[in-house]
Amino acid sequence: MGSESHQLHIFFFPFMAPGHMIPMIDMAKMFAMRGCKSTLIATPHDEPTFLRSIAKPKDLGFDINVVTVTLPLKDVGLPEDCGSLSKITTMEMRMTFMRAVMMLDRQIELLIEKLAPDCLISDIFLPWTTEIAAKFGIPRLVFHGTSAFSMAGIECVRLYQPHKKVSCDSEPFIIPNFPGEITLCKMQMQDLVREENELAKFFNAVKDSEKTSFGVVMNSFYELEPAYADHYRTFLGIRSWFVGPLSLCNKETEDKAHRGNEASIDQHECLKWLDSKQPNSVIYICFGSTTNFNAAQLHEIAVGLEASGQQFIWVVKKDPNAEEGKEEWLPDGHESRIRNKGLIIRGWAPQALILDHEATGGFVTHCGWNSILEAVAAGVPMVTWPVAAEQFYNEKLVTQVLKIGVDIGVKQGVISFGDSVKSERVEEAVKRVLVGEEAEEMRRRAKALAEMARGAVEEGGSSWSDLGALIQELKSHRLAHTKKI
Repeated sequence: MGSESHQLHIFFFPFMAPGHMIPMIDMAKMFAMRGCKSTLIATPHDEPTFLRSIAKPKDLGFDINVVTVTLPLKDVGLPEDCGSLSKITTMEMRMTFMRAVMMLDRQIELLIEKLAPDCLISDIFLPWTTEIAAKFGIPRLVFHGTSAFSMAGIECVRLYQPHKKVSCDSEPFIIPNFPGEITLCKMQMQDLVREENELAKFFNAVKDSEKTSFGVVMNSFYELEPAYADHYRTFLGIRSWFVGPLSLCNKETEDKAHRGNEASIDQHECLKWLDSKQPNSVIYICFGSTTNFNAAQLHEIAVGLEASGQQFIWVVKKDPNAEEGKEEWLPDGHESRIRNKGLIIRGWAPQALILDHEATGGFVTHCGWNSILEAVAAGVPMVTWPVAAEQFYNEKLVTQVLKIGVDIGVKQGVISFGDSVKSERVEEAVKRVLVGEEAEEMRRRAKALAEMARGAVEEGGSSWSDLGALIQELKSHRLAHTKKI
């Protein structure tokens, strides 16, 4: 009886990249709010971000903490400031970074020995943690920071290999045994599926560890993608719990502002700028933490935004070598011409705050899942501009299934740098998502999904219930394991 009732203690171990850490921190908060003890594992590089993000729930009395592990960067030949994937610039460095992450195994074992958690929830990119959890007799749950649509789509392509039956890289194929007649081409697929390389071998290890794990936790909600949630669970046989959108555990302005890195703009200044605009009149442009567009592409975006005549907030990577407003990609006199129409944020933006504001009417996105889900939760239509990873799958969900976005016309994935897009396409897509009957129709659908998203995480909703069922199952597992001992 005691084992059934005493507090469930869960370790949360994210991969060291902003897009992986932010939802995992939100998930740890959500579990803590349901009475669990949540312990997040961070590196010293990321610990301040974690502590800032959990300060409020901790002050409110929820049991949530951070412990640290140190990446052996020097041992693998990486500089000490490469503590996050967002600092990695080449594929070779990426594989070296993954090697450093795998070398954390002993530190994780020592933490489990010392703190005795009942469960380990770890990122999809940490497949070796399944064996560690098994060694200590605790379940490991995989955290997929993406949609059931993309996970099921990727798995169907991996199983049936339709890309091997086409004559060229641009020839479309239908994803076999997958709902909705969804087409892709080889140029839009992940490198790890397209060719046999070190990354492909790693992905196979990921799939194997998933099969031997306790199950999968998804940052999604059933009503968003019911056909694909069912397909993932039944046709592919993956035990999964849909507990999102995780971002909705941040209800107050301060909570939203403190997600992720320190913002490069004062949140009050940003909100004041948005407050001065009409509803649905601003386009927000952001390509995530790992996309690095070159100067020529940034120039095309700047020209396209100005030509569209629409108001905008645009987030660009901070160039440490250029004076603000004097970057080589900026057209002559651009900032003075757009002074009242556009706001350029160099660095990190309070994205959830911006998307939730009534003035924001559209979002140009790289189709990272966190961004898409935050837009869905805010009821904001999208312009899709996928760059790499599973982002082309996510684009299909947004444009073809949910019909809450328009694609900008990217034909191929190029890791980090993206496919080249001309200013005319930027101008046209921005207008399409903000102005006219098509935009209104997309906005209506997006607002309806936002209502469903909020309902899913409220008491009695689908995600609320799935999270409760998972907590109960973990308690039952602990009780059964305690009896065996």
